[in-house]
Amino acid sequence: MTSAPHTSSFPRVPESADDVLAGLDPEQRAVATALHGPVCVLAGAGTGKTRALTHRIAYGVRTNRFQPTSVLAVTFTNRAAGEMRGRLRQLGAGGVQARTFHSAALRQLQYFWPKAVGGTLPRLVERKAQLVAEAGAACGIRLDRNQLRDATGEIEWAKVTQTVPGDYVESIAKSQRHAPRDPAELAQVYARYEQLKRDRGVIDFEDVLLLTIGILQDRRDIADHVRAQYQHFVVDEYQDVSPLQQRLLELWLGDRDSLCVVGDASQTIYSFTGATPEHLLNFRLRHPGATVVKLVRDYRSTPQIVHLANGLLSQARGRAADHRLELVSQRDTGPEPQHIEYGDEPSEAEGTARRIRELIAAGVPAGEIAVLFRTNGQSGLYEQALTDAGVPYQLRGAERFFERREVREAKSALRGAARFGGNDAALDLADDLSSQVRAVLSASGWSARPPAGSGASRDRWESLAALAQLAEDFGAARPEASLTDFVAELDERAASQHAPTVQGVTLASLHAAKGLEWDAVFLAGLTEGMLPIAYARTDEQLEEERRLLYVGITRARFRLTLSWALSRTPGGRAHRVPSRFLKDLRGAPATRGASALSLAGGSGGSSATAALRRGPRKPIRCRSCGRSLTDAGEMKLMRCEGCPSDMDEGVYERLHSWRAAEAERLGQPSYCVFTDKTLMAIAELLPEDEPELIRIAGVGMRKFRRYGTDVLAICAGQEGVSGAVGS
Repeated sequence: MTSAPHTSSFPRVPESADDVLAGLDPEQRAVATALHGPVCVLAGAGTGKTRALTHRIAYGVRTNRFQPTSVLAVTFTNRAAGEMRGRLRQLGAGGVQARTFHSAALRQLQYFWPKAVGGTLPRLVERKAQLVAEAGAACGIRLDRNQLRDATGEIEWAKVTQTVPGDYVESIAKSQRHAPRDPAELAQVYARYEQLKRDRGVIDFEDVLLLTIGILQDRRDIADHVRAQYQHFVVDEYQDVSPLQQRLLELWLGDRDSLCVVGDASQTIYSFTGATPEHLLNFRLRHPGATVVKLVRDYRSTPQIVHLANGLLSQARGRAADHRLELVSQRDTGPEPQHIEYGDEPSEAEGTARRIRELIAAGVPAGEIAVLFRTNGQSGLYEQALTDAGVPYQLRGAERFFERREVREAKSALRGAARFGGNDAALDLADDLSSQVRAVLSASGWSARPPAGSGASRDRWESLAALAQLAEDFGAARPEASLTDFVAELDERAASQHAPTVQGVTLASLHAAKGLEWDAVFLAGLTEGMLPIAYARTDEQLEEERRLLYVGITRARFRLTLSWALSRTPGGRAHRVPSRFLKDLRGAPATRGASALSLAGGSGGSSATAALRRGPRKPIRCRSCGRSLTDAGEMKLMRCEGCPSDMDEGVYERLHSWRAAEAERLGQPSYCVFTDKTLMAIAELLPEDEPELIRIAGVGMRKFRRYGTDVLAICAGQEGVSGAVGS
């Protein structure tokens, strides 16, 4: 069995071209040495495709087949591009351009616009939602927040598929696409949106590609200039290329064939944005002499997880399924994936949080755990459940690492120490880079011992601990490195968005999880109507939902849990059924959540007993109109968002001030005490005793014991016993 060796964060730069190939398996080596002509790499999940790609580029550079500045590697996210640039630097191939399609096109457009058009490039509108809202209003169409997001998505789809407003209705019918509202209305909004952009002299991200294509098509001299600059192209995640991106790639390439594409049709999950696997599947038809290499050795997941993933795809249908890759795990055996059934969604979230807490207690880092779901709207219950369980978490797409205040301050301190640290006795006593960095961080209040609990203090500690670990890795790889070298490394990583790992359970949608991996993954909410999503009706739409689950399964390295709830609300009718995709995957009957609270398969102890004694919970209904509530925020308020609020503003302000003081005392974020919605519910209901306060969603017995006396005192117009209540 061949395995890919573990690599540190800062491996030594290979001394020779042959050293670049060291450690690659036979198929990865075949990719790395295929430097001529078109190359198509069919790479399954976890098979080391980025490793093979970067080593191919580095091998080409180190053998002088490629000039670094003549290579353009394109991918789909800034994170992936940053990771690729980082790996290429470590392989001695600095200078290679690794960018997203939009970034590469924007760079060319800015450079050539004065020559091709004249003047300066129009301003780029990074968020088009406001313009779409104005376009809708101009057409007499009011769009709420969700409708605005849907309309914006439709406009983006139309543009990347090169569909003009006048053809939108026909294209929707031909593609069998599910439009979020009347296609004729959307066509109106789309047309008005384009007119507004012209009137204001602005462009959007899709225009960047369209305008670059237009210039390269119309100006042969500019196209020749670009082709002289870039002679070798690499495209990652080729199954996600849109028609617009494919056209741009063809113009970059011209009549040459120095192209390497990498993809997996079974991971096509972005068709709603215009992505299509047809370009990958047709590659050998367009390039009959292409070298084709398949990567199927899975270094990420255990045989049990790989078996589940292969089993899921074995039931797939359609052209992408005909080209599926049968993965072969290269890891040792692990635990069987678990299937867990819960009575309702809050119980599912609470049960997941308990299992995560047990994993962390057993030694699994929080940063190596993820909860994945079909839609972002499902995250609220898990945010609350993890908060109640005292488990730190991070939402995928939250603030970038190098933009955090504590990281920016630490970088400034390190930069100052690098310049003027000669008179610092603490640095004089530090005999290596890691000790120097820790000394600087310690002067800012950081210590090697983490603070108790979660919250703001722990978040700050985790960020600085990540910098300390990064310094240790950097120093081990480059013993001669100075503090100045480390600051330069941080600047490079900040520029390429290549952040170190920060501890915290990841909450993300399945789409946002693409390209990531964790030791333990919880796939939640796997019911009919959610996965596959209710609006997936055609065979191809259903197959894409299957591929989405496949992507979720293959994010897990060692431990995988799949769960679903029979009812949305406590006490609601248990009419839901597990996803059809799970039907043929269960090696054993599903476990009931209430009887399997112990990760190791124990009885669940007192927590399980208490859960059973409580019995089924009644549905929460709006106290104004009586409607059954299903949204997590509305359940906290115990009323519909649209129903009138009778909140006592004075009580709310005093609660808010008390919460801020309490959070500061505990060193936690304010939401760990009570969320805003819970404070609003308290200020509306004005509970007078223990039972009334405990019944409010987001309070419960645990928080009542900790904060109940203060909260009831505030509601009664008194000052909290802790004295922390503001006036």
